[in-house]
Amino acid sequence: MFLYQYLWYVTALAFTLTVKPSHGMAYTVFTAVLQYYKNNAPDPIDAVPDAINIEKEYDFIVVGAGSGGSVVSNRLTEIPNWTVLLLEAGGEENLLTDVPLLVSYLLDIGYDWGYRTEKQDGICGGMKDRRCRWPRGKAMGGTSVVNYMVYTRGVPEDYNNWAKLGNSGWSYEDVLPYFKKSEDIGLGNPLSLSSYHGIGGYLKVEEPKWKTPLGSVFLKAGRELGYNAPVDHNGPDLVGFSFVLANTDHGSRCSASKAFLRPIRNRRNLSVSKNSFVTKVLIDLKTKKAYGVKFVKNKRSLTVYARKEVILSAGSLNTPQIMMLSGVGPADHLTEVNIPVIKDLKVGYNLQDHVSMAGLVFLVNQSVTIVESRFRRPKYLLQYAIEGQGPFTIPGGAEAIAFTTTKYATNNSMVPDMELVFGPGALTGDTGGSLHRLLGLDDDFFNRVYGKYNGHDAWGLVPILLRPKSRGRIKLRSSNPYHFPLFYPGYLTDPHDRKVLVEGIKQAIAVSETKAFQKYGSKLLPVPFPGCEHEPFGSDAYWWCTTSMVSTNLHHQVGTCKMGPDSDPDAVVDPKLRVRGIKGLRVVDASIMPVIPAGHTNSMVYMIGEKASDMIKETWL
Repeated sequence: MFLYQYLWYVTALAFTLTVKPSHGMAYTVFTAVLQYYKNNAPDPIDAVPDAINIEKEYDFIVVGAGSGGSVVSNRLTEIPNWTVLLLEAGGEENLLTDVPLLVSYLLDIGYDWGYRTEKQDGICGGMKDRRCRWPRGKAMGGTSVVNYMVYTRGVPEDYNNWAKLGNSGWSYEDVLPYFKKSEDIGLGNPLSLSSYHGIGGYLKVEEPKWKTPLGSVFLKAGRELGYNAPVDHNGPDLVGFSFVLANTDHGSRCSASKAFLRPIRNRRNLSVSKNSFVTKVLIDLKTKKAYGVKFVKNKRSLTVYARKEVILSAGSLNTPQIMMLSGVGPADHLTEVNIPVIKDLKVGYNLQDHVSMAGLVFLVNQSVTIVESRFRRPKYLLQYAIEGQGPFTIPGGAEAIAFTTTKYATNNSMVPDMELVFGPGALTGDTGGSLHRLLGLDDDFFNRVYGKYNGHDAWGLVPILLRPKSRGRIKLRSSNPYHFPLFYPGYLTDPHDRKVLVEGIKQAIAVSETKAFQKYGSKLLPVPFPGCEHEPFGSDAYWWCTTSMVSTNLHHQVGTCKMGPDSDPDAVVDPKLRVRGIKGLRVVDASIMPVIPAGHTNSMVYMIGEKASDMIKETWL
């Protein structure tokens, strides 16, 4: 532990000392220090050991140690005579990934696949190469290692809708026990008395203790606008304003691996192979049964066999890639890339995401926000390293959230179609450059909009489209598993979505104009986005344009292996998550969601993992 603290001090000191001369140089030096630390620091003492000897056969092979794969590996090895091999393409997480506020730095040091979308008219115009950046975790814990840790589940109507679509067993009444099973909200939290929360599960959920002066102002603004504040965003009625609940444990990130794998690292029937790149699921052409996988580790190609099932938990972007490489997918597309078709299914379709516009900045006249050069002060670094307290505990800089309805909400006033994420900092405070790199903003665009106000105190509010009608698609670039897939986001292709997002921007501005925020002289950054100067600043037409320039997301891609009944021609898996027409192959991750719920999807994948584990046990016990 002392070694980790020492290395953390060295890292923090390097960052502090290099920030002043040149912001660009500071970022380069700091990320270089982090990269060195990642590659050379020993694994934590409680890390899951990397399997030295891999057997030829296991009962279950799980592909991907993200949120779904970690849960299912844990629950299946509860059966002592079942053996499980968990394959993960990335390596171990370490102290750097523990720090909630450092999330924007993790993507340039090897914890991310580095994906970008294909170009699409009408989105990402202010991003590098006009392509959206799609971070996905490549580590033990998957995307739970690089996400913003916010814990919300959606509303009951989301899951009741899944059931109405023919997915029996997936109503809110069915899934709520699995949300609670995973969760440990802690006895000290007042929500522990609620029937909607769980105590004693593997997954830590807490409200960050450190708060800025503006956090309570945000809640006050919500009440001024007629919303309830605070509310339980995981209860039956989540419309309103509140501080975030996050997957953190005493101020440190609680990833899927930390929650579900490290506590069981000594189970003899669990083997974990890290840095293992799966290239194909093996499927018998006659019986249509999955019987193993091929993967590459240490430049060696290996084959391992499954007695019972292969479980794909590689996520909404990589699970469809692996499936199509294995001959399961759209016949016309597989033929196009010279892959023999084993089963014609709509793999890669139905792609959905919570698109957002993260470019809003509200200037204030007091030092009450997080400016990057300010929170790097040694006292804050030491406060986190020694006590686990201070601004470094804010999950990715997201302090509070609001779920709201716009005039386009179709169900009723209690079913939100918009989310507003409050950050006590903004792009003007991004003096080191990590945030705009995380978002993928073009340097010239960033400097033209925010450069004049660099270092100025400001706060941000990100409107997020919760119920997109638009759909995208994932395709293979080729039959080479090392070629990144083609990602067609489909953002805002349905005009309805852009209209709702514009309303969300206007709601954010309304929050900034409340008396609560005017006490701090809050005002919208007056610089128009390049490419939108032709529209009157602040008009609906102007905001419509801005959504085509800054198109951001929250790692919430879902739906690419859609769950549905036999009557649904687009369904890839059935309500038991079994791949249609292929025996012994199941999917356990966000790709199975038929419709994206109005919440942060990581919590939902934990639930899916818990429910899938019980279904697998029912099959084989």
